[in-house]
Amino acid sequence: MGVFIVVVGLEESTSKFWEQFFGPNMGYVEEQYELYKQDPEAVEPSIRDIFDQYGSPEWLSKQNNSTNLTTSEVQTTFDVKKLSSAFQLVEAIRRYGHLEADIYPVGRHKDPNSHEIDIAKYGLTEEDLKNIPASWLWDKGSSNVVDGLDVIRTLKKYYTGTITFEYDHVNNDDERKWLFDLIESGNARLELSSEERKEILKRLADVEGFETFLQKTFVGQKRFSIQGLEVMVPMLEKIVEFGTSDKVEDVMMGMAHRGRLSVLAHVLGKPFDKIFSEFHHAANKELIPSEGSRSINYGWTGDVKYHFGAKREVKGTTQVTLANNPSHLEFVNPIVEGFTRAAQDERSERGFPKRDVNKAFCVVIHGDAAFIGEGVVAETLNLSGLPGYSTGGTVHIIANNLLGYTTNREDGRSTRYASDLAKGFEIPIIRVNADDPISCLSAVKIAYEYRKKFNKDFLIDLVGYRRYGHNEMDEPRTTQPKLYQEIDNHPSVTNVFASALEEKGHIKPEEFKQITEDVQNKLRDIYNSMKENDQVDSEPPFMPEVLRNGLDKFETAVDIDTLKALNKGLLDRPAGFSGFKKTEKILNRRENALDEGNKADWGTGEALAYASILKDGIPIRITGQDTERGTFAHRHMVLNDTVTGEKYSPLQGLQQANASFEIRNSPLSEVGVLGFEYGYSIQSPETLVIWEAQFGDFVNVAQVMFDQFISSARAKWDDKSNMVMLLPHGYEGQGPEHSSARLERFLQMSAENNWIVAYPTSSAQLFHLLRRQARLGGRDEARPLIVMTPKSSMIRNERMASAAEEFSEGKFEALKNQPNLKVSNKNAKRLLIGSGKIMVEIDEAIENADQDFSWLRALRLEQIYPFPKKALEEILNKLPNLEEIVWVQEEPKNMGAWDFVDVFLRESLKEGQKLRYIGRPDRSAPAVGLPNVHKYEQSQIIQQAISIEGGN
Repeated sequence: MGVFIVVVGLEESTSKFWEQFFGPNMGYVEEQYELYKQDPEAVEPSIRDIFDQYGSPEWLSKQNNSTNLTTSEVQTTFDVKKLSSAFQLVEAIRRYGHLEADIYPVGRHKDPNSHEIDIAKYGLTEEDLKNIPASWLWDKGSSNVVDGLDVIRTLKKYYTGTITFEYDHVNNDDERKWLFDLIESGNARLELSSEERKEILKRLADVEGFETFLQKTFVGQKRFSIQGLEVMVPMLEKIVEFGTSDKVEDVMMGMAHRGRLSVLAHVLGKPFDKIFSEFHHAANKELIPSEGSRSINYGWTGDVKYHFGAKREVKGTTQVTLANNPSHLEFVNPIVEGFTRAAQDERSERGFPKRDVNKAFCVVIHGDAAFIGEGVVAETLNLSGLPGYSTGGTVHIIANNLLGYTTNREDGRSTRYASDLAKGFEIPIIRVNADDPISCLSAVKIAYEYRKKFNKDFLIDLVGYRRYGHNEMDEPRTTQPKLYQEIDNHPSVTNVFASALEEKGHIKPEEFKQITEDVQNKLRDIYNSMKENDQVDSEPPFMPEVLRNGLDKFETAVDIDTLKALNKGLLDRPAGFSGFKKTEKILNRRENALDEGNKADWGTGEALAYASILKDGIPIRITGQDTERGTFAHRHMVLNDTVTGEKYSPLQGLQQANASFEIRNSPLSEVGVLGFEYGYSIQSPETLVIWEAQFGDFVNVAQVMFDQFISSARAKWDDKSNMVMLLPHGYEGQGPEHSSARLERFLQMSAENNWIVAYPTSSAQLFHLLRRQARLGGRDEARPLIVMTPKSSMIRNERMASAAEEFSEGKFEALKNQPNLKVSNKNAKRLLIGSGKIMVEIDEAIENADQDFSWLRALRLEQIYPFPKKALEEILNKLPNLEEIVWVQEEPKNMGAWDFVDVFLRESLKEGQKLRYIGRPDRSAPAVGLPNVHKYEQSQIIQQAISIEGGN
């Protein structure tokens, strides 16, 4: 649009163009050209465009002017100002046609700016436009477009019908020209045969008939009907059809609950009887699906019917996946993007994964209120162009029912349209009337072809309505009486389309009646054939036995020669690489870390874990804010050439690697990025996917992802993930917002072995923990891993370093003896137990104290969940004189692990023993804000823990 569009519409030769000017208009043009030469901005934009394209008026550049008539001696044939106004009107239709477009089936919204394309606003009449040849305004016209009025009418047909376009915000000329040519050549709308139209009608009848059957059979039960947006089903089917034609391997879909049952039934092929059975009680019978329908697996707790996803194989080449999604609406968006990226990546060789964006693509269905209202949408859109997260373009569809529960658009958004957020990301927008199936399918084709050509996102705003309330138990006439009076009197899209086909002779009235009867008969037969079950299983289900088994069976040690070779390989650099001297000096210290008498620090242990995992042929993907270097400058897994600025990752160049390694700095996002990585881990279970928070505190921004997906997806939907989350945690006097990763929240959600929560205190423990987690990938034992990791005060602490034999022998210890404290089982009166940083500080305090600690036994709880109760009881049985178990932590009493471990420790007490807590008191904020106060509190906790008379 803009200047570009005007230029495209004026492809005449210079001579022919200037021949059109006569008489006084030549004088006017000369006057305007003089102004243009002095200051182009002083001239009207449309006239400036003419000079930009054609240069100076031709008669001014001729050498011999003697034969030219003066401008005053020639009679004018038209007014150049009228031409200028006509240019402006043409441009306005392109830019503002959507304001008058017929895109509202009900509740038509009269835009106050719709006058932008009125002829009168530009000082024109129809007669004026008739006097302007069509070719002067537009070069796309056919033989029946003769004059300017024909041009205006044709363009209004293209831009103000049941399908309309916004793409002026797209800055790429090639993309704009492609869309411009498609629209103004008249090819945007599909031309369908009579048979194709009948097939669309049948599909709409299937969708409406299914919804009607549910409404009548399961009265008052929630289903979040699609009615008012039925056309979305054939739209999705058409997208799948395009994908299968192009041999796309995966089509990934995400949506909220509106219309989900119809999409599951018709697009994903979920058996009708399976859906009926999920409505439970109906007509005095318990419904059991047929044997062939029961192969769809759910988790043991299950979920409501309109949250489930499904998979379907189409034509043996394409798998269609609809992601499971709870009622948090848009939070599935980054998850399906992660699915898609994982399906596109080839991870079998070292280096970055090899990506093919044509192997998979993503379709996300949004709600109109949620698209503009939920921040995760913007976070996900921001990922679309980033190298670590791009999926080669997503087709977005807003299922626009004009309402957010009971909230009108005036109260739900500050923008004109729900789709306006997409403009900031230069995503083209089609707005289409859900009562016109042909326009809707045309929009899908444009979106698919655009994504295929430009590998960018495209948005369809599908404008319909909601026939019932937010759910079928809701009464919408309480809050929107006027709108629902119109909806009550409005025929369904199936009837609207059938009437149009009858009018044009494509079908006879009795054909449509037969189609609708056939749908109801089919569904009734399926329902009537379902078995009755008199013995309904009311016992609550339990988690699979495989999750009850311990994790000790996984061997994670690596022989010392292999470790040394990997360590050496990590120090290799490409020829001519100029690394930052200070960084290289730090990394070179690792060269002898595994030699006798030396120790490997936290960063070295982490690097060796990744290197050995890659050697085992397991791909790794790690992302997070500043993760390449590491928030605390310990990782340095991506190096920058100081001369060329090029990047190099030693783990990508590692000769022994047998799988890909991808590490990316993420955008400043938690919920969007975490959702993406979680989706990646679901789709690629063999990959060790790791997300790191810059500070563990920031994880609270992604709380929905933990609550609704990561913690419970296995139990609800049988989604398996072995994703790792690294959350820096520890009290260093940095105040309330840079101390706690909210360990207590993860422990509160811990149940049914849903994940592992660990707080390792040595590099070797981290090494074995990560290697064990990698081994879980793709297995039934798989589960996510939450790791409290050290921050600046601990990450280089020599007490966190480990000797070579700790890597080459043993495995991760869930319960570990406190180092440097002599074990005296007979004399032990107090068993001190704690996790993480506080235990390292206690180790230092004991070493510096000049006293006997034979009365003290201390353990580090390195894996808090699953709690190692058996290992603890074995130790307690060896302590005959134990008087008390003391739990110590640096977090406030109502935070950290105390409330979680309290039950396990109390159950382990023997007669005469007591359980005590040492730590900060209950608080509302995680930490104090003054460093001096923090130091005092920390010192008091440590002294109480190691003092024989200490404690509360």
